[in-house]
Amino acid sequence: MTAADPVVRVAEAPRLLVALDFDGTLAPLVDEPMSARATPEAAAAITALAAAPGTTVAFVSGRTIADLRVIAEHDDASPVWLAGSHGAEHWRPAGAPPVDAGDADGGGGDPDVLAADAEAIVEGCAGAWIERKAFGFALHTRQADEAAEREAQRRVDALMAERAPEWRRRTGKRVVEYAWRHEGKDTAIADLRAATAADAVLFAGDDVTDEDALRSLAPGDLGIRVGPGETAADITVSDTRELSVLLDRIARIRAD
Repeated sequence: MTAADPVVRVAEAPRLLVALDFDGTLAPLVDEPMSARATPEAAAAITALAAAPGTTVAFVSGRTIADLRVIAEHDDASPVWLAGSHGAEHWRPAGAPPVDAGDADGGGGDPDVLAADAEAIVEGCAGAWIERKAFGFALHTRQADEAAEREAQRRVDALMAERAPEWRRRTGKRVVEYAWRHEGKDTAIADLRAATAADAVLFAGDDVTDEDALRSLAPGDLGIRVGPGETAADITVSDTRELSVLLDRIARIRAD
């Protein structure tokens, strides 16, 4: 191993922030969102990294903090920091710097009413369903065929264009999210970097929304794409297993 190796370079940073998407990155994608769990190899690598000197581990997810804590099997004793709802929600261990609560305004359009109306208009689109979130809702179409997916997206897009055009629209793998808060994973990384005084950041993700964070990384950081797709990442790994091996390697370097 040499200093030219980007993995070694980031692993040798005095203070390292390891920020990771969860679904599709640490856990396989599943049809039932709340059944997602990190693979044993990923969980072991996270435990090792969190125990390494000068290292902060954070999960940066589109999930709400409440749901992220369930699927990550995360409790108040955990050292892992959380940024949920694409950075609009945060959980930090005791003693960590506090977080600005952000704008509490609904951003135009009642979120509960809009989510209910979205539920009603996708009822006829088999396999499509609405997940209510802290700052809006998501349209899931992983179980829908292509025609139903297109029709569900058309209907919900039309609803939002008419009733809440200022909401942020994000696309992912067979999911479209609509939110009145405009934070992204790029702002989540910036907040985490500042709060941890990190000398370098490693971020890994698998989806379109992760590209915001990957594009925001600075020289000396390391961006990792999990799986295929156009990306701003420095390196690509094939799957969660390969990422787990890489994370374990970094934990071992930092423990030496």
